[in-house]
Amino acid sequence: MFIQIGSYVWTQHVKHKMQFYQLSEARVKRVIRFPERIEEGIAPDTVACMQKAGSTKKPHEIWAMYQMQNKKLKTKNKKNENVSIYTNPVSLKIISAWKYPGISPKNNPIPQDILDELRSMLD
Repeated sequence: MFIQIGSYVWTQHVKHKMQFYQLSEARVKRVIRFPERIEEGIAPDTVACMQKAGSTKKPHEIWAMYQMQNKKLKTKNKKNENVSIYTNPVSLKIISAWKYPGISPKNNPIPQDILDELRSMLD
């Protein structure tokens, strides 16, 4: 199930993770808009981005995984047939968000429990 708010589409998974990690919608959107690091997500055609948070003594990272969504536009061609055209990306589907304790290694930022949960959702 998806919830659309403006140009963002929020999955139920990310809503539960935001509640668990005490993250607000504004904080997740800020991570997506101003990332400090961007990596390829584990799901097909996804992006994971990160911002540092916490203090110097107790650092952590806030991660968000999203997918660009294209809008489908139906038009008619010269033969009067309906044709579907995909326009520029107009919305982001936010799939997951989490806090990583400490500093994550590059190219493997997603904790194993979140990987297992996402894989079970995709199957």
